[in-house]
Amino acid sequence: MPTKYPCGVRAKVTNPRKRITILLAEDTIADQSLMKQALKISRILNNLYIVNDGEELLDYLHRRHQYSDIASSPRPDLILLDWHLPKIDGPEVLQAIKADSNLRRIPIVVLTSSSSEQDIRRSYELGASSYFIKPMTFDALVEAVNTLGEYWFHIVELPPANGNA
Repeated sequence: MPTKYPCGVRAKVTNPRKRITILLAEDTIADQSLMKQALKISRILNNLYIVNDGEELLDYLHRRHQYSDIASSPRPDLILLDWHLPKIDGPEVLQAIKADSNLRRIPIVVLTSSSSEQDIRRSYELGASSYFIKPMTFDALVEAVNTLGEYWFHIVELPPANGNA
């Protein structure tokens, strides 16, 4: 039975098989906060790690600089990638990840406000697993995150995070 939350959204309460690690690459603090809240309301069991730009995302994945400790920067099960990141943009980051034999199997969901057919086509050509247009309201975001959670964490099997190539 769906649970009704104060924001008016009905979220399905399910029990995921395991806690998953999500890496959110998002430069906007407000969007980071909204995503944290939406994940919490959607009751997706996760360990959420956040990076602020494309360079930081690649540092995290390659365990460089402040991300050298695996305990504080574990390999993600899923990457939520803002398409318009500073320093190294989403398309370049996506291309670099998919070109790396140790990282290419990590599913990547592109997050963007762009509904440009060119951006959608390019993201899939570069290997994105999904293209997600950010909803305009918080209620719609919670509903979308709930749907993403159902799909990515209950329906499909993700590759083991600790596995290479």
